[in-house]
Amino acid sequence: MVTGLGKVAVRWAFAALALIALPSCHRPAQPIEEQTVVDPDEWPNWGRTGTETHYSPLDEIDTGNVSALKLAWHFDLEPGYTPTTPLMAEGKVFITTGHSHIRALDAVTGRQLWEYDGGTRERAKTALQMSWGSKGIAYDAGHVFLVTTDGYVVSLDAKTGRQAWKTMDFPDDAPRNANGAPRVFGGKVITGFGGGDISPARGFVSAYDARTGKLAWRFYTTPGDEVTPANRKAEEVMRKTWPSGWKNPDGTRRGGGGTAWNAFAYDAELRLVYLGVGNGFPYNQNLRSPGGGDNLFLASVVAVNVDTGEYKWHYQLCPGEQWDCTATSDMTLATLTIDGKDRKVLMQAPKNGFFYVLDRATGQFISAQKIAKVSWAERIDVKTGRPVENPGIRYNGKPGLFEMWPGPTGAHSWQPQAYSPQTGLVYVPVMDMPALIGDGQKGGGEVAAGMGVTLIPEVELPGGHKSYLKAWNPVTQTEAWRVDLPGTWPGGVMASAGGLVWQGQIDGRFVARDAMTGKELWSFRTESPIVGAPISYRVKGRQYVTVLTGAGGQGAGMQTLGNAAYRTDYRLPRRVLTFALDGKDSIAPFAMPALEPVSDPDFKPDLARAQAGAMLFGTRSCIVCHGWNAVAGGAAPDLRYSPVITDAATFRTIVKEGGLKLNGMPPFPQFTDDELETLRFYLRARAQAAPAEQKALLDKAKAAKASNARPQDFAGRWNIVIQSPIGPQKAVMDLTVKGNVVTGKVTAEQGTVDVAGGIRDGRARFEGRASMPMPITVKYDVTVRDGQLLGENSNGPFGTFPVSGTR
Repeated sequence: MVTGLGKVAVRWAFAALALIALPSCHRPAQPIEEQTVVDPDEWPNWGRTGTETHYSPLDEIDTGNVSALKLAWHFDLEPGYTPTTPLMAEGKVFITTGHSHIRALDAVTGRQLWEYDGGTRERAKTALQMSWGSKGIAYDAGHVFLVTTDGYVVSLDAKTGRQAWKTMDFPDDAPRNANGAPRVFGGKVITGFGGGDISPARGFVSAYDARTGKLAWRFYTTPGDEVTPANRKAEEVMRKTWPSGWKNPDGTRRGGGGTAWNAFAYDAELRLVYLGVGNGFPYNQNLRSPGGGDNLFLASVVAVNVDTGEYKWHYQLCPGEQWDCTATSDMTLATLTIDGKDRKVLMQAPKNGFFYVLDRATGQFISAQKIAKVSWAERIDVKTGRPVENPGIRYNGKPGLFEMWPGPTGAHSWQPQAYSPQTGLVYVPVMDMPALIGDGQKGGGEVAAGMGVTLIPEVELPGGHKSYLKAWNPVTQTEAWRVDLPGTWPGGVMASAGGLVWQGQIDGRFVARDAMTGKELWSFRTESPIVGAPISYRVKGRQYVTVLTGAGGQGAGMQTLGNAAYRTDYRLPRRVLTFALDGKDSIAPFAMPALEPVSDPDFKPDLARAQAGAMLFGTRSCIVCHGWNAVAGGAAPDLRYSPVITDAATFRTIVKEGGLKLNGMPPFPQFTDDELETLRFYLRARAQAAPAEQKALLDKAKAAKASNARPQDFAGRWNIVIQSPIGPQKAVMDLTVKGNVVTGKVTAEQGTVDVAGGIRDGRARFEGRASMPMPITVKYDVTVRDGQLLGENSNGPFGTFPVSGTR
């Protein structure tokens, strides 16, 4: 075993002896790197060390005693953004919540020692600068480092919370925000930014001297006129991959993106920082780069020198990226024994559904296999390292929409994976989530102005809306085990030397599993969902595990419908929870009041106006925080249950004039008065539909159980109600049954659809073709219980909705 120096060497000498006596399943399956085990008591960076393993070498809490784990202390937090990973150093736990609100808590008692407000809410000038919040902070040499969402890089004295230095990272007014965790590697504060979905702004990564705050280097991820010393070699590589350039004839920037907002790793021996680079803008490559090309460094892992920022190598996941294929999921460094040789590797399970293993010294492709359902590529060619794309996925200039797995939220998003050298496995929070994508429609259809693509990211397709914790063997590129998770938004992961894997869940449970088998060994009811990753640390020989509760972190408001059956409410208690084997703390049971829309007796349904309001909600940033179809995911209040929507004056004060800006709600002065009322009408319509939708969720779960309905039970005329996002939609279903064959018609205000299908195991499944306005397939999956029709209606790309009916 490789050890550290000084007292660390002593600790790990004992640990090495202990390992000899453990069963074979507890012996390291792969070599342990030095930077993984140095200073095991602390957790100073997002992934603990530059290797980004999210692995704790502490083993006091193990598979044999974890069942005795108890709450040691907790700290209550105000409502706000909390899907973050805490840090521990100097005997303090450091957390960030909301918009860069930093606290230092005593690591043993949870007592608050100091706090610091980043000031974003007072300064922010755009909604983007206030979207979400910071996912993490960093610590090094007595200082805590943060990056505010509006672009300030700040150093705080870790003992007092006093500001040591502060500098602005954003060089111009292009739309940007910073919400990933900064890192401190080799004495440099590494930071990037987001915003590559809404403008062609040129992506870059900055490195600041951790002591002085002086800019050390800036590395641009797409080509441009400004060539920094760090970018001289990189520009030679990038420019030839944009054959038609990146400018419009008038000199304005046409193509860009490549934001690196989340994924960074560091090899101290090689002195290399690894950058995970994002998607291009516009999505449509014909608009971004009419001449084609690979468009480096979009969707790439790029290695640069930590001292100078100079380019060393790159590997591109998706050449000519045009599907929101990003390399911004976390990267893990390890030494793996492959074909009998130790290889220093970089491992990543990015959004595109493959698990990659690269040589981190050279960027050489080693292997890649699918870790989720993938439709955009058949495989990664072992000789070239390039994807073998499936026909049709290049949608440019083609009619219709293409089924894309994974969708833009990815098979693996920003929630951290973990690697255990003890088992040799990587533990990845994985999603099976599809989307429909196609060329931009003339006159509209784009998700955001200028993207040049029609994208329906939250779509119901068979096999979708599922999530897992997968244990992946990176040497054999095979799945070791998997656990089905509740909902569709899995929490971040930590592994520990006690043979455990730790993860929070959307159903409000914090779980520890056996790292070899996935078997659940311990859980704690947290009262609230958990999305951020836990950490572990040690004080005076006692091991602790800390996690923050609170939902959120979904990009662009997606990933909310799949969690609608769980309470992810913004008002649920958000806490710092810390556990130890002899914990004595407890939290009082919490019962959320029933979800009840406010009284709105003057509301009168108007389908056309509700649809217009839905478009405003989806295209004016409301969806980003308040969720798909206004079904909130925990990042902000669920507006279907807000009294604000029933009062025009209050709604205007908050939405248009910024009345709740200091609470995190940005103003939207661009709304006209008529648009504001149309938006409010849509939310009132959603509030009216909410109780029936909630009941329908319960009915859907009930209908999913085994049924003994007979074929003749389905025959006849049914008055049905479909719980759509714009309110209950009534229809009449006439069904004829012969044997196990069912045929008929479904008639609604929009027209009539002929349907046909069959009956099996007490369920009737039938479908038909409609045009609304594009051709779609309408499917029904229903059963009959106690004379009532129950099930769901799959309305093409627009989603799957509960349906009920009576004769």
